[in-house]
Amino acid sequence: MSTSQSILIIGTVWPEPDSSAAGSRILQLIHLFLEQNMKITFASAASDSEHAFDVSSLGIEKVKIELNNKSFDEFVSKLQPDIVIFDRFMIEEQFGWRVAENAPDALRILDTIDLHCLRQARQSALKEKRAFSIEDLFSDTAKREMASTLRCDCSLIISDFEMKLLNDYFKIDFDLLHYIPFLLDKIDDKTKNDWPTFEERNHFITIGNFIHDPNWNAVQYLKEEIWPLIRKQLPSAELHIYGAYASQKVNELNNVKEGFLIKGRADDAMEVVKKAKICLAPLRFGAGIKGKLVEAMQCGTPSVTTDIGAEGMQGNFDWNGIIANSAQEIADASVKLYTDKVLWEKSQKNGIAIINNFYSKEKHGTKFIEQILFLQKNIISHRLKNFIGGMLMHHTIASTKYMSKWIEEKGRK
Repeated sequence: MSTSQSILIIGTVWPEPDSSAAGSRILQLIHLFLEQNMKITFASAASDSEHAFDVSSLGIEKVKIELNNKSFDEFVSKLQPDIVIFDRFMIEEQFGWRVAENAPDALRILDTIDLHCLRQARQSALKEKRAFSIEDLFSDTAKREMASTLRCDCSLIISDFEMKLLNDYFKIDFDLLHYIPFLLDKIDDKTKNDWPTFEERNHFITIGNFIHDPNWNAVQYLKEEIWPLIRKQLPSAELHIYGAYASQKVNELNNVKEGFLIKGRADDAMEVVKKAKICLAPLRFGAGIKGKLVEAMQCGTPSVTTDIGAEGMQGNFDWNGIIANSAQEIADASVKLYTDKVLWEKSQKNGIAIINNFYSKEKHGTKFIEQILFLQKNIISHRLKNFIGGMLMHHTIASTKYMSKWIEEKGRK
């Protein structure tokens, strides 16, 4: 199935697939659209980054846009895309009403990446040293996020857990949501046979950019509580910590004597994960799908993570390793998986099953394209049924529009 359409993607930043799961996710969608012969324009108000993927190398038009500037209105009015994707709800807040006014027939899609309100609520509960409760969800961030979801014709949800949460607690109709996790190629025998064996691998690894709070918190948790317990049982083991944007406070944690090694950005993330025996991801808060754990499965590297880490990532399949939650349980699970070859190899097979079935690019990609075509064919009735979304867009245009214009005028003085 292919469809020759034009699509505008508005990004918070230029894609960095080697720095974050969000960067990988948007590249997966881009490749899916290219396979459908779609003409893609990628726009962002962000500054260029040395680590950004060059989307123009894929034949994609790259456009620099400005916040609170009517030049975007002229740009999108001339472009008249068939589909517009906002890569986070903050981007929809900024540009959604402009798209609705200047390209009203365009299908508006929000790629949530993960539920920010869920991640922030869990983080707040952890800081306050108490258990997370559902009541924590209903924050100002949630109000903004749900309003953005309702204003769009479709919101892409990466986690089946978050699909249920949106419907059960926020009462978002499933007609406005589309479940689409990572879109991954299957792991075939050739790939599996190229992986280093249990005996050929050494040490532990954790990976993830340090400006993402759940990752930084997990590194601190490893340093203060978990790694000393592992090291006590495995005195020659090392923990290799990779991630982009390591600050001075991150680098100060490096301790060769303790085997706690800050490695910084990996030139080839897959290569370093493939050499490790175990991936550690003791996440105490977060949301969405965790790129480091998917990457571990793709490299045949079993992992130890928490319930939050594994949430929405495995369906009915057995985990690629062990799920544990307290520091002692995580440490004991890590040692067991590190030393038990039978368990390690079984865990590796579990990871292959998850990738090949739960993240099938062919299955989820086809369903998404079918959903796009269905919505475009039925857009009038679809929008009529979403009265609350229409009402929110009306009030957004009446308020956000004039705030934006005020900022624009103020900037001219």
